[in-house]
Amino acid sequence: MARTRDSGDPQLVTNGVTRSTWRRLVRASNWHRYYQAALVGADLLAAVLATVITVNLTRSPKAGFDTDDQLHFFYLTVWLLLPLAWLLALWGTGSYDRRYFGMGNEEFKRVIRASMFMLALVSFAALTFKADVSRVAVAVILLAAAVLVSAFRYGARYGLHRMRATGRGVQRVLLIGSYPEALEVYRTVRRASAAGLVPVGIYVTEGASSVRNLDTPVPVFAGTDVVTCAEQLEADTLAVCGSASADASDLRRLAWQLEGTGRDLVVAPQLTDIAGPRVHIRPVEGLPLLHVEEPKISGVGWLIKNVLDISSSVLGLVLLSPLFLAVAIAIKADSPGPVFFRQNRVGRDGETFSCWKFRTMYIDAEERQAALMMHNETDGLLFKMKDDPRITNVGKWLRRTSIDEFPQLVNVVRGEMSLVGPRPLPAENGDFLGDVRRRLLVRPGITGLWQVSGRSDLSWDDAVRLDLYYVDNWSLTTDLQILFRTVAVVLRRKGAY
Repeated sequence: MARTRDSGDPQLVTNGVTRSTWRRLVRASNWHRYYQAALVGADLLAAVLATVITVNLTRSPKAGFDTDDQLHFFYLTVWLLLPLAWLLALWGTGSYDRRYFGMGNEEFKRVIRASMFMLALVSFAALTFKADVSRVAVAVILLAAAVLVSAFRYGARYGLHRMRATGRGVQRVLLIGSYPEALEVYRTVRRASAAGLVPVGIYVTEGASSVRNLDTPVPVFAGTDVVTCAEQLEADTLAVCGSASADASDLRRLAWQLEGTGRDLVVAPQLTDIAGPRVHIRPVEGLPLLHVEEPKISGVGWLIKNVLDISSSVLGLVLLSPLFLAVAIAIKADSPGPVFFRQNRVGRDGETFSCWKFRTMYIDAEERQAALMMHNETDGLLFKMKDDPRITNVGKWLRRTSIDEFPQLVNVVRGEMSLVGPRPLPAENGDFLGDVRRRLLVRPGITGLWQVSGRSDLSWDDAVRLDLYYVDNWSLTTDLQILFRTVAVVLRRKGAY
């Protein structure tokens, strides 16, 4: 993988093993320290605010105590000991682990674990000391703290994303492996800018001669010491890509070299678009086996999804009925034709259904499409034009606000669609071949990963990739996240035309 070297640092012996344990605490990048400090302050503030809410919403604390000493101990507990216990619980569950900052659900899962621990701790303390504490007050203070901690952390994550958009709070990554494998990892991490991984170079382990005349997105290195290369690029993370991780001895030696340098070592195996919950490590005699589970499109979570789909859609149709009436009047006044547009789309298991939308085009739109095909601004099975002359004046507004999609709640109630799922494709495009057919394992959705990731601005390949990722890694938490992100995307009107 790379040539080894002896370090001239007196803290290191010749095989790269750190002599001083304290040197291992020094990191090449320290942005996370400031972020962790901000989280500690936010969590402490959330716990104190939870106490303020509880004291003001529940009965007077004096009602449960006979002496001033008991009352003073109560105040000491809720104003000082309980907030500190929250910090310790969050720290103990790994909620300040820098690996989970900015992406995924793991940070919030650990907050929930800390909340469960605090519930058990307070309950145990009340039983042990036989404290006459209101159960309502306990429930309010713990629930308020959990909600506020999560809300403040979401705000902190949003701030971190804004920082990373400007190049701060990121990890500078040196990719190690063959050029095609490293380039694939480069493209993947660049798509997820919120993760804060910024590739600054590629260290080619094989086929270096074939890269010499290529126009590469980052500098390419070969034949030098990999740690020295990382130092020159000021890379704080080394990512071993694809087959380069197969040589256990080289990977182990690289890990030895990095000890004491403050640089992280990560391995990017050839398992793309597979989410973490499906991947588990099973060590067998020192061999870390990656166990990849099958997608779980069933069970209690799937039942809850179906119940939420139908109940939310029925409620939405009732609440939105005045808006539907106003939109119908606007459509009829703007251009002749029906209020709704129905088109055959492909649903679960390849079954076709009539997808409902508010009409946003003139009634001869389908006949005029053939003449506009040369102006198609997307690839794949869909036709998209930013300035499509077939769209009515009211239709432009409906598309920008995504209100034209609201009638699909009828399809959800009928069991033909879901609130969240892959985009429904037109049935006239015929049979879907290859990987595209896999998206038919689930019902199409009103919103989905492609809608919250760029909508019409995405290429066909990216849209298919996101749909397949959703199918392979579905979870109820993912659905809730997509619904939440959909609101922000609709308000920004990004990619809507």
